[in-house]
Amino acid sequence: MGPEHILFLDGEALLIDKPAGLPVDQPRRGGDSVTTKVQSLSFGFRRPPQPVHRLDTDTSGCLLLARNPKAHQRFAAAFAERQARKTYLAVLDGVPAEAEGRIALPLGKRSTAAEGWRMVVDPQGKPAVTAWRLLGAAEGRALVEFRPETGRTHQLRVHAADGLGLPIVGDPLYGVAGGGLMLHAWRLEVPRPPKPPVRGEAPLPARFAPWHALLPQD
Repeated sequence: MGPEHILFLDGEALLIDKPAGLPVDQPRRGGDSVTTKVQSLSFGFRRPPQPVHRLDTDTSGCLLLARNPKAHQRFAAAFAERQARKTYLAVLDGVPAEAEGRIALPLGKRSTAAEGWRMVVDPQGKPAVTAWRLLGAAEGRALVEFRPETGRTHQLRVHAADGLGLPIVGDPLYGVAGGGLMLHAWRLEVPRPPKPPVRGEAPLPARFAPWHALLPQD
């Protein structure tokens, strides 16, 4: 990752634009990940930055890293207390009937020998809430803005597939694989009073180019 991936940098925080296909944590099989590249993101500090939260491997966009342990603790608390404002963009395989809404479906992990593990809607699972709005549609697909209020594993992917009945395009687990997962962590804002918040916006990757004209100007 080079300078073009840096969205925000100061003495406490580093906000990067994580490329799709790069896992945050190193896989068991080895290979590149954000955590294997953090030394190159030290920018003069002796201690490399550490991720505060996670994005799925195939999800691109805003990822926050803390540059010291105290900052990591504060930022992690902001996420845990639902103070972080996260905005994602997704292309759905279909068009929602409504213009906006709020999905509240608890999620749990299910593992089988045949399918491996996945997240499923589970009344006994952990609460998961996502607000959404339709930004536009073309050729039977829709560009949707997701604003998750919680941060469960695969939350947006399951809420799209089961809450809206429309999986995210390119989702190999909850939809149909092919062409890359059309999910992008577009904007992130994390408060840290009395300092100004950490704030950044990740440019849309090339796979979203046909949808750029539908982006809101707010």
